[in-house]
Amino acid sequence: MKNPHDIIQKPIVTERSMEDMEMKKYTFKVDKRANKIEIKNAIEEIFGVKVEKVNTMNMRGKVKRMGRYEGKRPDWKKAIVQLTEDSKEIQFFEGM
Repeated sequence: MKNPHDIIQKPIVTERSMEDMEMKKYTFKVDKRANKIEIKNAIEEIFGVKVEKVNTMNMRGKVKRMGRYEGKRPDWKKAIVQLTEDSKEIQFFEGM
């Protein structure tokens, strides 16, 4: 079994993801090989909440240039997790 902290890499904090938090939707960068069931179990174990639904997206890395040299950022996977109505909120920041 995989370690839950290896599956969930970091939360994604953007304007859109902050608006989704009001509807109990949280966005995370996850391991590319993780499936929805593993993501759900990892979130429930790390944060102690109940997950209703998980949506995943494979994000393509952008092509970037530095002068005449061209490179590519790595591909990554994003998961949007919907919590149940009766579960508590996930706190990313201490002051909130």
